[in-house]
Amino acid sequence: MRKRSRQNLKSPEQELRIFRVRALLALLVVFALTGLLMGRLAYLQIVQHEVYTTRSEKNRVRVEPLPPTRGLIYDRNGELLAENRPTYNLTLVRERVEDLDATLNRLVEILELPPEEVEAFRVRSRQRQRPFQPALLMSDLDEGQIARLAVNRHLLPGVEVEAQLLRYYPDAEVMAHALGYVGRINAEELARLDTGRYAGTHFIGKTGVERFYEDELHGESGLRKVETNARGRVLRELGRTDPTPGKDLTLTLDKKLQHLAYDLLDGRRGAIVAIEPATGGILAMVSAPGYDTNQFVTGIDVASYRGLQEDLDLPLYNRAIRGHYPPGSTIKPFLALAGLVEGVITPDDTIYDPGYFQLPNDKRRYRNWLRWGHGRVDLERSIAVSNNTYYYTLAHELGIDRIHANMTNFGFGTRVGHDIFGESRALMPSREWKRERYNQPWYPGETLSVGIGQGYWQITPLQLATATAVLANRGTWVKPRLAMRLGDEALPTPLADTPQDIELANEGWWDRVFSGMEKVISGREGTARRTGVGLEYRMGGKSGTAQVFSLGQDQKYNADELAERLRDHALFMAFAPIESPRIAVAVIVENAGGGSTHAAHLARAMTDAWLLDDQQPDAEQIREEMEEE
Repeated sequence: MRKRSRQNLKSPEQELRIFRVRALLALLVVFALTGLLMGRLAYLQIVQHEVYTTRSEKNRVRVEPLPPTRGLIYDRNGELLAENRPTYNLTLVRERVEDLDATLNRLVEILELPPEEVEAFRVRSRQRQRPFQPALLMSDLDEGQIARLAVNRHLLPGVEVEAQLLRYYPDAEVMAHALGYVGRINAEELARLDTGRYAGTHFIGKTGVERFYEDELHGESGLRKVETNARGRVLRELGRTDPTPGKDLTLTLDKKLQHLAYDLLDGRRGAIVAIEPATGGILAMVSAPGYDTNQFVTGIDVASYRGLQEDLDLPLYNRAIRGHYPPGSTIKPFLALAGLVEGVITPDDTIYDPGYFQLPNDKRRYRNWLRWGHGRVDLERSIAVSNNTYYYTLAHELGIDRIHANMTNFGFGTRVGHDIFGESRALMPSREWKRERYNQPWYPGETLSVGIGQGYWQITPLQLATATAVLANRGTWVKPRLAMRLGDEALPTPLADTPQDIELANEGWWDRVFSGMEKVISGREGTARRTGVGLEYRMGGKSGTAQVFSLGQDQKYNADELAERLRDHALFMAFAPIESPRIAVAVIVENAGGGSTHAAHLARAMTDAWLLDDQQPDAEQIREEMEEE
């Protein structure tokens, strides 16, 4: 029984049959999988050949942008004002970084960044124009930082130290407001820039001529094709298209005259603008105090920027083109011409000045600066002694409408510059302006204030210098410009957008106004007669004193009793030589007092420096003479 049971339990034939079935199934599975694998290989190698060839090539070959070399900036004599110096920048390609936060933390530690700079550092890591393009993390690395980065290079995939040219300003503080500066491209600028043209570029003009002539100075980007390894390191260059460098820019500025103007102000708040009347070329344009623009190129630190912002002297504020000041008596020659043009006065008409002017049926007295008056005054004497009563009378007869029209012809209340980025219009008040601004009518007393350059009237130093140049040209308009040449191409003269010339019915009127202005400096009664001592050429000028706050009717101005920032502003405008003007100057020194002393000497120093080649004024000596007076 046991033997029969074993035979029933084991059947070799059945086991063989099962084995064969299983082997066949296994073979079919193997063939099926092999077929699938071969089919997939055929699909990838044949059908998708071009796709994966391209992907493989992109992993091995990379196209990198080549930033152009920024154009240099020179003064009119070929002196370098803005150059490019070699430096090392830290860049990061996000696609090659596995853990961005960890990499940034490691970089912060290696570079020893202060806490207030860390957030800006992280923000810059996210700013770039396209994938696989490096983001600029830090500029102008020092030797210690470069060494520490080199030691830790194996821990920083996607991070590179690149050699590039960086903008540098040799005369940063003196040229700050005229040249402006370049800085890192921010997110807002990235959104509007041509990504192809600015590929690989990390800097862009922010202010001044750097901003205005950005397109010409920047140039065109190039490309290079490089082979890389698995870590993204460049192995060799396969080809390149060289970038087109930016055009060099030659300015009308004279470096020596610019330095003199800055030294004359000696850190005082103010501005000096000098223009060549024949061409409109700006010879000097200084706003003081200045600041170091090189800090902004590499990225100014938080503490330094806060210090500039909180400085009461406002070094970042460009007073030359944005400062608003009452023109004071500097506008009297222009107002005299308006009276002649409108037929309100003749050159020989006189008034009697008792020391004040009164409107009809008004008890208020509008006083002359000389309380007992100047007696009998005609046009030339009114300019020489700066008689207020004459101009109260003239303003009242002209009215604000005619004053506004005539003063606008000289550029007051308008943007006068051709290539001056950020210029303000200031304010030439009118009846319509006051109605829109205050919803009030214009009052006769306000016209009298405008007649002596006070009240609502506000000018910029550039406007005053421009009006002086037009006056010196006997009405021929020139728009102020900073650029003389772009590359080898000279800018056209005159410029297409130059305002219409001012024509007088009688050319002799210019001579009468000029005679009054010459007497300001060289006449026996001239308000700036001390400035004319030893003068070797004929010079016309006009002083001005701009009130910072209004005095009551019977109050007397006493600078010694006032806080320094409440004292009057000192102004002076001048041109020389009268017979063939080569320079027109406007000077404003804030809270310095009378223009005939504190500003006139600075204007004389500027004209001496430009007209007398063998004499270079001593700024320190001039300041000492001013203090003695």
